Amino acid sequence: MTAEIFPKVKTIDLRKKHIGPSCKVFFSHDPIKIVRAKGQYMYDENGVRYLDCINNVAHVGHSHPMVVKAGAEQMELLNTNSRFLHDNLVQYAQRLQATLPEKLSVCYFVNSGSEANDLALRLAWEYTGHKDVITLDNAYHGHVSSLINISPYKFHQLANAEQSKSVHVALSPDLYRGNYRQDHPDPATAYADDVNNLIQKAHEKGHKVAAFIAESLQSCGGQVIPPAGYFQKVAQHVHRAGGLFIADEVQVGFGRVGTHFWAFQLQGEDFVPDIVTMGKPIGNGHPMSCVVTTREVAEAFKNSGMEYFNTFGGNPVSCAIGLAVLDVIEKEDLQGNALRVGGYLTRLLEQQKEKHPLVGDIRGRGLFVGAELVRDRVKLTPATAEAQDIIYKLKEQHILLSADGPHRNVLKFKPPMCFSEEDADMVVEKIDQILTGTLNAPLSL
Repeated sequence: MTAEIFPKVKTIDLRKKHIGPSCKVFFSHDPIKIVRAKGQYMYDENGVRYLDCINNVAHVGHSHPMVVKAGAEQMELLNTNSRFLHDNLVQYAQRLQATLPEKLSVCYFVNSGSEANDLALRLAWEYTGHKDVITLDNAYHGHVSSLINISPYKFHQLANAEQSKSVHVALSPDLYRGNYRQDHPDPATAYADDVNNLIQKAHEKGHKVAAFIAESLQSCGGQVIPPAGYFQKVAQHVHRAGGLFIADEVQVGFGRVGTHFWAFQLQGEDFVPDIVTMGKPIGNGHPMSCVVTTREVAEAFKNSGMEYFNTFGGNPVSCAIGLAVLDVIEKEDLQGNALRVGGYLTRLLEQQKEKHPLVGDIRGRGLFVGAELVRDRVKLTPATAEAQDIIYKLKEQHILLSADGPHRNVLKFKPPMCFSEEDADMVVEKIDQILTGTLNAPLSL
């Protein structure tokens, strides 16, 4: 079975001709043409199977039959906007809220993580009457203009870019490479104090903070796991300044961390954000997302006098798909699988760290794991070229993995949640073979 219309060379030619040149492809030297996928595997036009370690969007597995069926059956009946009453919308909102702390009770359904984070900023601006936003260094929150402004991962790439005066960049709470590391007696307080210092400096300039926004675990920033207690301390400072705490779960929500359904819950039961945004895995590849907040914030947004309407957000098909994703997570115990297989993968990678000096740090939770490569474990010199070399060599072995972080030297594992221990064995065995074969000679691109 194939879904190929054009030969690969023609597809590349048409892409160059008609698709914006800033829209990049994986493995640009030799891109892969994918025509179908199932579970944790993707297949090219020749039927070659690739193990997908990249895709945290196909959360419950590519082309999951329950998700496909739910979408198709609802599409045959009705798809319209949320100005009409429909049970799928309220049922899904109820199911989603049941996974969250009680005070997070009001949903706004939108179509992408970028839309969700943009709306979260609007909610914070309206509720507080303030304008300034504190974000973390190396953060990425989306591609629309309001979010590029608060995404150092993106705006640092722009030549001669001027940071918005209403945006303040806090230190990334990175315990491996950051200012305060694992040997610090209280890194959570130290990093939170940095946020408080930014608040004070903003006040001195006559600015007021509307929100602090953070990915619950930084993804593009290099799989960074904040120290326990950090969010609580930041929230205290931000609330004292009249601002709100926005937890961005777009990359890491829906059970991926294993021990909890939401990554912000890793901080402890005493931490509850004011706004949570979610996307990517929510629809298993279907474009949908959500913002969940408190009744107080929602009422303030309503009292602005402007109606909020989203043409496609919360449509019956999207909600049917969202319900099916929740059903599959529960029925197949994918959160439990993330805990078990993620722990197994982490242990295998820790063994690689003991064996290969190039592997400087292993960090993660569940099926969200990073392996940071360094040329020197004392100086932490980033092994950027080596990371890229490993990724291309894995591709030759039909394994898809990516590297990210500010130095592009962190191997990122965020596969579909049906990823197995056998899959973990295979990818780590191949990494071991690559590293073993190049220990005495420099890796080359």
